[in-house]
Amino acid sequence: MTTEAALTEPALTDSIGQKAGRGLRWSLVGTFVTKMGSFAMGLALARILAPADFGVYAIAIAATAVLMHINDVGLIAATVQWRGKLEEMSPTAATMAMGLATSIYGLFWLVAPMFAEAAGNREATPVVRILALIIVIDGVTAVRAGALMRNFQQGKLVTANSFGLVVNAVVAISLALDGAGPYAFAWGQVAGALLTGILIFKFGDVPFKYGLDKAIAKKLLIFGVPLAASLGVEAIVTNVQFTIIGHLTGPVLVGFYLLAFNVSSWAQNTLGQAIRYVSVAGFSRLSEHHDDALSDGVQRSMPLLVLVVAPIVALTSVLAAPLIELLYGHEWSPAATVLQILVGLTLVRMTTGLCMDALMGAGATKATLWLNLGWAAVLFPALWVATKIGGIHGAAIAQTGVGFLVAVPLAAFALRKSNVSLRPVAAGIARPVLAAIAAGLVAFVAMRYAGGPWAFTQLAVGGIVGLAVYVPLAIPRDQLKLWVGLALRRKPAAAVALD
Repeated sequence: MTTEAALTEPALTDSIGQKAGRGLRWSLVGTFVTKMGSFAMGLALARILAPADFGVYAIAIAATAVLMHINDVGLIAATVQWRGKLEEMSPTAATMAMGLATSIYGLFWLVAPMFAEAAGNREATPVVRILALIIVIDGVTAVRAGALMRNFQQGKLVTANSFGLVVNAVVAISLALDGAGPYAFAWGQVAGALLTGILIFKFGDVPFKYGLDKAIAKKLLIFGVPLAASLGVEAIVTNVQFTIIGHLTGPVLVGFYLLAFNVSSWAQNTLGQAIRYVSVAGFSRLSEHHDDALSDGVQRSMPLLVLVVAPIVALTSVLAAPLIELLYGHEWSPAATVLQILVGLTLVRMTTGLCMDALMGAGATKATLWLNLGWAAVLFPALWVATKIGGIHGAAIAQTGVGFLVAVPLAAFALRKSNVSLRPVAAGIARPVLAAIAAGLVAFVAMRYAGGPWAFTQLAVGGIVGLAVYVPLAIPRDQLKLWVGLALRRKPAAAVALD
């Protein structure tokens, strides 16, 4: 490394950190708003629709979630990670994304009946076909969405997603009240995605051009195909559980499982999505300029991530029963015992997700594929056997157990192969994990003996006491003072993590 490079790298890293910090703030705010809106809509629909309607929707969402990850062949991430001028690759990438999305939708329209029947409910076929229209919308807007993330313009993505959510809620709730059943979910999602797509297409600062450059297409495919396969397997790992459980237990029990899984995923869907909006771009820019910057970024980011997620996991597990009863009603109480187990998967998905973001930023998309293939190879037979033996509770144990015992070690191995040292991470995460366990135990006792019989008081007492125990145990006093000082100086946390 030259002296000049050594002098300019801190300024470069700080600049990337500042951009990532601004993008992360927008992303966190926007994701929180949209998730809270989705949560409120879910509450309304849970009181209008029957658990069997949720079961049909679970089958449809399992299918489209997988396709949404592979339909653009990794072109959104390739746009974010592209080493060169965006104008050179955008016409080729836009043409490929639109063509592939349209083709995949046409193929899936034909096989939807077979998928629905395999999942145990052939009546889900039209719902699957409607919901899959989102794939086409996503393909048309893929490059422009990637350009917004690449340039840390998360504020525009927030605006587009927020308006889409409003339309989704209006359409879904209106149809549910009219007796549309699971179709309310599907048409609401499609209407919201259409408006979001229109706004992203307008906001994306990319020339409206289409074409096909073979050399650029080859580069995009080398990066994107392994990533698309990896994300497809990741989506299968996340969503095929509903197909397996629905086949073995029926639509009512899978409806309970879906509700528990959705609640357990609140933190991952909010924080994880917000982080991914900026982390791939940030890691990509760092890996371009400094060999050790990627390793340093992971070492700083992982303990901070665990510090935030560990108490959410512990307290949600302890307070699952009053949480479900208060929000959804007593008739959904079977989901609480499933939630107590499944929430542990949140920590797995958040940590492995950050590892995958770092691997994508480094261009190591093949490593992400092998990670998810190994995870899936163990999970699927374990999930089938566990569901046969223990029903939806057995399925929750299999998902969470395989995540900790298989997925986390595979992610650590993949990072080491990419020259990311993880030794400092273990010491950094031990304290918040132990503090979260202690907080959970204290919250359990407080909830049982001081919370009374009402769900709200149990949640309030358990949550407040648990957090009061966690914060001083998890965060050293000197570090807490430093963060307060940084906040007063208005320096973004993401910039600190990347310094």
